[in-house]
Amino acid sequence: MNTLGYACQNTILSERPLTERIMMSRSCIRRTFDTKGLDYISQLTLLNAQDLIKILQWNEEHGIKFFRLSSDICPWASYFDMTDMRDYEQIHETLRRAGAYASAHSHRLTSHPGQFNVLPSPNPNVVERCIVDLTIHGTIFDWMGVSRTPYNKINIHLGGAYGDKQSAMERFCKNFERLPDSVQTRLTVENDDKASMYSVQDLYDGVYKRIGIPIVFDYHHHRFCPGDLSEREALELAMSTWPDDIVPVVHYSESRRDEQNNDKLKPQAHSDYVYDYIDTYGNTVDIMIEAKRKEQAVFRYKEIHHG
Repeated sequence: MNTLGYACQNTILSERPLTERIMMSRSCIRRTFDTKGLDYISQLTLLNAQDLIKILQWNEEHGIKFFRLSSDICPWASYFDMTDMRDYEQIHETLRRAGAYASAHSHRLTSHPGQFNVLPSPNPNVVERCIVDLTIHGTIFDWMGVSRTPYNKINIHLGGAYGDKQSAMERFCKNFERLPDSVQTRLTVENDDKASMYSVQDLYDGVYKRIGIPIVFDYHHHRFCPGDLSEREALELAMSTWPDDIVPVVHYSESRRDEQNNDKLKPQAHSDYVYDYIDTYGNTVDIMIEAKRKEQAVFRYKEIHHG
């Protein structure tokens, strides 16, 4: 049985009345940060960490063992040293307890930093910001005490080809060397959803062969950027890049359907639920469901395909 997971937010818990709401992505706009200061950010971060434990407990009660952390656990973290937060020690201890709970109950935790993380950018400032943000993700995972392996992956897209994919991939690999061990040991890359960007084959030849980091296969993206590979070939090539003792991760989503009454959406836009059978061709993988209704999409899929 392949494990199904969901990303960042639990809709059942986050859509409760305000006083009962449970979520781990409380944030604020820059003006609020500037006005209320670091103590306010510290308060939000502590609440996010505390609610992470509650989400993991809910997941355990409902048979979900795979969860992607929000990248907003600590809002605006790239603008300060997280150890300077007023509640730093309590935040650190809360995250440690969350990681211990996940480990004790065999929950897999991963992350997917945002699209502004462009490691192969020719702009040094963009690269510096990317290194800072990825380092924050690595630090949070370290505070949680989870493994420095792709089991707890930090997954990104390359983010840009700049008219020369080979040169961009070379810059990615060179800049990879500048990342701390907390990131290098967890980093994975994902195939893209535009034909001009990176297919699984591109990533295999230009990144995996150079620096050995695993490839996360995205079914939906493969439709738009297959290279010369079938779905099965791309899946299994990506799987071959993972260590033998770690189950590979794949991402699955579908285009929004006509029933959602919006013909103007790009086909790359994700649906609320997933309906089609996820064919892993007999392979064992952990499947991150990237659908708008999060955990409810996982439940709906199981209802459709597993009764």
